[in-house]
Amino acid sequence: MLFLEKLLRSKVVIWILIVLPGLWPVWPIFLRPDSSVLADPIKFVLHHLGFVACLLLAVVLTFTPLRVLFPKSPLAQALNRHRRLVGVSAFAYAALHLVTHFVYEGGTEVSTLPAIFSTALQKPFQLVGLIAFTILLVLAATSLNAAIKWLGGKLWKNIHRLVYVAAALATYHQAAARKVFPLQVVWIFGPLALLEIARIWKQRSRPPAT
Repeated sequence: MLFLEKLLRSKVVIWILIVLPGLWPVWPIFLRPDSSVLADPIKFVLHHLGFVACLLLAVVLTFTPLRVLFPKSPLAQALNRHRRLVGVSAFAYAALHLVTHFVYEGGTEVSTLPAIFSTALQKPFQLVGLIAFTILLVLAATSLNAAIKWLGGKLWKNIHRLVYVAAALATYHQAAARKVFPLQVVWIFGPLALLEIARIWKQRSRPPAT
């Protein structure tokens, strides 16, 4: 347990755990020439980056309920040290997902961006994805300590509660992006929902302070 705690406290370990999933598409695209992924590699990368963004978003949101449910756990405390890093990484993957979408829809020509945005506004799941990305952009831009001083602690906290809205929108976006409901949505966001329910139940069941 002590060894695991030391690993989770290490920023190098957390960086490795964040970066490695992003490199996963290299395996089927470059090392497996017979893979069916090669039929549409950009689409594969597009979906994979979106998947990792949702995964990191769900992971960072589990830190608070884990800390509330297990306040004396050194593992929960170690994970909470990396809230900002994991949260900004979720935004970074979402940004890469969005850029890949632009490339997939219109290539590398900047002139095609207005048409892509116009098309996205007509598709509910893409519009929802853009709203979720905008929220993550705001949260990443205000993640620095200077933003807390500038906005004030109360306003900053209220703004960052929008992360739950972003998570709900990302859940819909990921589910609606495919014709068949992907079970990965359940096992990514399902545990988070259960932890949040347990956290709320524990906080409400506490006896009132005297």
